[in-house]
Amino acid sequence: MTAARWLTRDDLASSARTAEGLLLVAPDLSSVFPLGPEDAAAATGLTAAALRAAGVGGRDRVVVALAEPAGALWTAAAAQVARAAAAVEPRGRLRLHHALTALGATTLVSTPTGAMDLLARLHLEFLLDPLDLGLDHIVLTGEIASRRTMGHLAGEFGCAVTEVLASPFGGAALAFRAAEDAPLTPLADGVLGLASLTKDDLAGPQDALAEVVLTPSGHSTLGDAVLRTGLVARADGSGGSGLPAPAHTVGDHVLVRGVWLALPRVEKALSKIDGVTGWELSVERQGTLDAAALTVSFGRESLVRNPMWRSRIEQAVRALTPISIDVRIAQDVLETPVPGTVDDRRGHHLGRDRALVS
Repeated sequence: MTAARWLTRDDLASSARTAEGLLLVAPDLSSVFPLGPEDAAAATGLTAAALRAAGVGGRDRVVVALAEPAGALWTAAAAQVARAAAAVEPRGRLRLHHALTALGATTLVSTPTGAMDLLARLHLEFLLDPLDLGLDHIVLTGEIASRRTMGHLAGEFGCAVTEVLASPFGGAALAFRAAEDAPLTPLADGVLGLASLTKDDLAGPQDALAEVVLTPSGHSTLGDAVLRTGLVARADGSGGSGLPAPAHTVGDHVLVRGVWLALPRVEKALSKIDGVTGWELSVERQGTLDAAALTVSFGRESLVRNPMWRSRIEQAVRALTPISIDVRIAQDVLETPVPGTVDDRRGHHLGRDRALVS
């Protein structure tokens, strides 16, 4: 394992011009994950296995409300397992409700916050009983869920709820659990591992925090590469067969609303705007969904209330990512440039430098 190539999301992005085969790309091109025919079949097979483990079968009708590239993969896998499968993307909750009822869905595949937001809107805006949807299964994936999410959804919708750890590069299912306090059960041997944050090696007993990695048998197209996912789990040291569920993230990408936001791209975009001397990205989850805000500092008083400069920043951020980010301007002038920072009030992102986190 120590002789293998250890790659991050940035390494995958740098191969965009040379990668071959079916390319699964992040919405902001922060990763490019190549799949050969065998890898594509394996990814679909693992995802179908996750649906079966969640109880989905030949009588079910599945609606997948996930962003690309995960949405298409999950829908293809669901079509192999269920009677019907449809991809609707993470659309507005009124349209999602309409899709569930119009298609007669028995299974919803969604991010945890997406499912919780649907529940909240059913109660507060639509004045509908969640039980009336008739869901038998909810499968959660793509995010770090808040505490008690699984139990809350199970009670409100009267259905089985399963959480699936999916590849952050392509969305394929890798492991699952049916209870919040349970470890993850890998769907195949030799696909997942835990790595040290400070060195390119598997985690040892001394590593209280460990990064989830995809091992070579999980992606034959990339050869011997070990892929750092950016997801971090707290190792329990039990040595059991299960995998601790990720509770944090680390590195130059922050997970917001199921999408990884590239901090270097934020830095690069803001560096091109005259007068910007600092910025802070704050992320919080006060309600059901993540909310991101970018507070920008200027080095000159004349720019603080300049609507043109604010508009330039808003347009630059909008071009980076599909995530909605609120742009705010710091009222105090910051004359000396400082590095950008992240304030994750959810407690998810541990930091950009793995060595400092450890």
